[in-house]
Amino acid sequence: MKMTITSTEKLTEVNGVPARIWVGETERGVPVTAFITRVAVPETVSDRDHAIFRLELDEHAPPSAEVAAWPTRMLLD
Repeated sequence: MKMTITSTEKLTEVNGVPARIWVGETERGVPVTAFITRVAVPETVSDRDHAIFRLELDEHAPPSAEVAAWPTRMLLD
């Protein structure tokens, strides 16, 4: 599966771990919501690319009304 996701300003906590809510869609257009707790870049990435990644990681879209409604704490089984 492939999907495209965009970071939002909305933060939540999933099973005690901070997570940022990302929204997007699969390559076939199915809407998705992702709860991202960590993002890693390989150590082999150049310092320049790592710096660019860090800047881009700080970019967040305002949450939609649907995303804003997610609770600030969630417990997933």
